[in-house]
Amino acid sequence: MKVEILEEAGFDSAMFGLSLSKQQSVWRIQEVSHKLYSKDFGHNKFLEHIEVWLKVTAPRFWWQEADTYRLCSKQSDSTMHTIHKALLTQENFEYPIFPTTLAKLNMAIAAYGADKSVENLLTVKNNLPEGFLSTREWKMSYKELRNIISQRITHRLPQWLYFCQEIQKQIKHPEYFSDLFKE
Repeated sequence: MKVEILEEAGFDSAMFGLSLSKQQSVWRIQEVSHKLYSKDFGHNKFLEHIEVWLKVTAPRFWWQEADTYRLCSKQSDSTMHTIHKALLTQENFEYPIFPTTLAKLNMAIAAYGADKSVENLLTVKNNLPEGFLSTREWKMSYKELRNIISQRITHRLPQWLYFCQEIQKQIKHPEYFSDLFKE
């Protein structure tokens, strides 16, 4: 699994908006934001204005759970359009799969590459293991990201802990997540 923050935007605008409702100067509002970021029910709505774009490569079983979160936008590497570009190796999976499974899957992929029929596509998709890695670009606000981390930081799948830790390492303003990473 890989997690990379591609871009962050909106911090200055979020601070400006917060300064409007708090009648504070923009210069002093960051101190106020540090008191509000962990309070829900509208008190931390300024976090909705800070956007982050992530590139996440994760196994299908992780994406099934990640799809629980209905985020603003996501784009993915379409299996239908990319699976036939090259034969798969063990690096295309979160954990190694049986060599015989890989060989049979590559035979199905080659058949789909030669004849892009619906039947060949469905054979490939039906036989892809849950550990197959897929990449998506995920766009969300800090508030949505806080929600994900708060719900998944202690999840039993190790990929969730890894995701949360990578966000903590890479995010530009980790102070807005610090309460979620208490030991």
